[in-house]
Amino acid sequence: SGRRRGRVEAVKWMQRCAGAPPLPFLVLDELPAGAPRPATSDRPCRRLLRQVARRSVPRLIEATIIPAILFYTCLTIFGFGAALAAALCWSYGALACRRILRRPVPPILMLAVLALTIRTVVAVASGSAFIYFFQPIVGTTVVAGVFVYSIVSGRPLVGRMAIDFCPIAPEVAARPGVVRLFTGLTALWAGVNLASAATTFALLVTLPLAPFLITKTITSLSITILGIVLTVWWSLRTAHREGLVPARARTAVLAA
Repeated sequence: SGRRRGRVEAVKWMQRCAGAPPLPFLVLDELPAGAPRPATSDRPCRRLLRQVARRSVPRLIEATIIPAILFYTCLTIFGFGAALAAALCWSYGALACRRILRRPVPPILMLAVLALTIRTVVAVASGSAFIYFFQPIVGTTVVAGVFVYSIVSGRPLVGRMAIDFCPIAPEVAARPGVVRLFTGLTALWAGVNLASAATTFALLVTLPLAPFLITKTITSLSITILGIVLTVWWSLRTAHREGLVPARARTAVLAA
């Protein structure tokens, strides 16, 4: 339909504005009444996970992993002050290089630079390494609370984010099954944030600083990746149950 083509063009336009190469993406459409439904397959899940990894892993390395490695190296060799400076210089250097080369700045890099700047200022003012690492725990807990509050208030945060970023028709988003999906994913990411905060705090109070950095990075990434995998699997499972399939599959069904 014309409305679906308009949603497709809108997503392609946003990709061009972001400077990212066009990616194959899934547009959810409803099958006609009485049409046969395609068999459920895990191939779309694997393909979507590969696409997410191809786009997100390099940016994640640039924004979080490399600063963490620099911080750990400088901490063990030069001390806490040098570690703060090294991580901050890398983040601002990566941001400056993208600006100079006129390359798009990933949102994750902007958020990392902002969070790192605030953490560094507070740590320098307090003179405490514990405060430096305790700040993200507080922020993660607050985010989890926001997710929980959105469920209690009847407006799941994941549903609002999905409507903002994905071409989902209002009648599809209002389906009971899709609403349950949004509520479940909101609860899932509240749990992911709480688990990450609790794990980080336990490591912070039990481990020396250098082992804490390595263990915290590994555990936080593992928890986040698990949340992403569960989100993709749950979403595709609901799409098949509700009769929502990729546009390519819909075209094949109509042709048959």
